[in-house]
Amino acid sequence: MVAGQALVSVVGALRLATETMGAVWVAVGFVHTTVALISSQLRGQGESFTPSRLLFSRYLSLALEFQLASDILSTSIAPSWPELGKLGATAVIRTGLNYFLSREIQEFRHPEPSPSGGLEHPAILAIRE
Repeated sequence: MVAGQALVSVVGALRLATETMGAVWVAVGFVHTTVALISSQLRGQGESFTPSRLLFSRYLSLALEFQLASDILSTSIAPSWPELGKLGATAVIRTGLNYFLSREIQEFRHPEPSPSGGLEHPAILAIRE
């Protein structure tokens, strides 16, 4: 019985730590992205928010991974059906977000040729059309 209570305490502490790390990475991403946005505006390079949005999205994706880990820890000891449902919904949302984020990052890494002969991100080309 004592070992079971100790395990529950350890899992609870790990859950709190992973939730905290998720919040920390959202905050770090917010600060980093805000600084990047302000810097690009001050340099006169604020035509597209896509690089900053992708920067923040990477932080959000990392934070979501920590939140999912926290949910898994929450359901690891005597899970209830509502907890398993929440975990399943979170996993589906995370997978969907990561899929679309990965697709957008790939598009950004492999830009299309612009009418002027240079390479530009598809979102920038769409804005100019």
